[in-house]
Amino acid sequence: MAKGALALVLHAHLPYVRSAEPGSLEEDWFFQALIECYLPLLQVLEEAAAAPNQHPRLTISLSPTLLSLLSDDDLKHRFPAWLAVRLDLLTQTASDLQPAADHLAEIIQRNLHQWLACEGDLIGRFAQLQRSKVVDLLTCGATHGYMPLLREHPEAVRGQLRTAVREHHRLLGEQPLGIWLPECAYYEGLDRWILDAGLRYTVLDGHGLLHATPRPRYGVYAPICSRNGVAFFGRDSDATLPVWSAQQGYPGDPYYREFHRDLGWDLPIEQLHDIGLKEPRPLGLKLHRVTDQRSPLDAKEVYEPAIACALTKEHAQLYLKGRRIQLDQLTNTMAIEPLLVAPFDAELFGHWWFEGPTFLAEIFRQASKEQVDFTRLRDVLTSNPQLQLCEPSPSSWGQGGYHDYWLNDSNAWVVPEWSRAGKAMMERCSLGVARESDLRLLQQAARELLLAQSSDWSFILRAGTTTELAKERIHRHLNRFWQLMQAINDKQHLPEDLLITLESEDGLFPFIQATDWARIRD
Repeated sequence: MAKGALALVLHAHLPYVRSAEPGSLEEDWFFQALIECYLPLLQVLEEAAAAPNQHPRLTISLSPTLLSLLSDDDLKHRFPAWLAVRLDLLTQTASDLQPAADHLAEIIQRNLHQWLACEGDLIGRFAQLQRSKVVDLLTCGATHGYMPLLREHPEAVRGQLRTAVREHHRLLGEQPLGIWLPECAYYEGLDRWILDAGLRYTVLDGHGLLHATPRPRYGVYAPICSRNGVAFFGRDSDATLPVWSAQQGYPGDPYYREFHRDLGWDLPIEQLHDIGLKEPRPLGLKLHRVTDQRSPLDAKEVYEPAIACALTKEHAQLYLKGRRIQLDQLTNTMAIEPLLVAPFDAELFGHWWFEGPTFLAEIFRQASKEQVDFTRLRDVLTSNPQLQLCEPSPSSWGQGGYHDYWLNDSNAWVVPEWSRAGKAMMERCSLGVARESDLRLLQQAARELLLAQSSDWSFILRAGTTTELAKERIHRHLNRFWQLMQAINDKQHLPEDLLITLESEDGLFPFIQATDWARIRD
């Protein structure tokens, strides 16, 4: 009988990219993730759950900012029109690209039908999968704040976590038990605030467990528990490398779709003007294959869907065989059943790796034959109540394994800004407000502070991509925060139309509570 299990963990997240005006670059990020990742992922899970010989189990974190976008009525209304523009462009491609364009159009039409059938209620579908025990839904930091860089004022960490839990419960109807820490970043003592928010388990990169005190007996192949009562799971590199690595893994295969070649770069500027774009940018329409990882984009060959689809079957079988070998070897050396934890960004499946959802469908379809069982993190803890007591090591899953990617020459300037704003928020929330109307200002200030703390903007600054956009976002939210705080502190009247604008543009987290930032007194 096969022993051990594979725990696939997907982290679904986007920063809060809602815009009052349609057609923004940030809105494109959301719509592309919808059509390429979230809709295909739901379809794969629902179909696998309905198949009599498949037993899909998955752990998925849905970040509060992503949930806010998924629940936004304006975005839901705009999405079909956004798709219609792209479907029209696919009818205008060159003849040699038409087969690939027709295939993509068929996929878009299928996902549009799916969208219309559920009236855009993806949150409800995720919730149903949890009720069916197919998925275990985790939360995240409210705005994906990088916790180790917020620790100077633990009230800021508490605000991130409590707000996240409250929003998760509001939108999904169930209290989360687990959390995906933003960037899997951990520091000593963070488990206290995880527990304070009512959360019981999370995932770290492998060295977060391997360097724990004492060293875990089973390494990353079994969860540990901290003295504060939080369980930690460790990432297994062997179970993740074949999937996430574009260089060494499956996504880099010559016949899979090329991510960086997009019609938005190839179309004449006049055609882009016709659809309301002032300059070239990705449209989410990619019709070429990897070909050769070293070849320039203009040398990429046309995508061949049938070959790519056949490859996903082969790669799924290879992946499952590798996990079975791992589990068999571990079973011979462990006194308990081994666990392989394989965490990924959800957007890898479909957005970065177009064939990713098909690959997932294949591993669910082939798992029984290859004798690989799936499990959810909460089920592991339910069946294994006895965990080794260890204190995990500070760590992250970013480049270098610690905090360097979010604290370096490109983005370190924002950390003292967070600290200054976090201190001001803590002091004001500890004192309270003199006027009832100020509570509304304070709640909006809390939203602006959370939005300024998003690790996404620090990541972009380090990556060097859309850096001006990231800087603008950080400064916008910090400026709004200080404007609101000044109005409270100086007992000024803030114009109603200005406050309405702020609440409209940054109106997430309707149940936010300013008391979450009140001074912590040990």
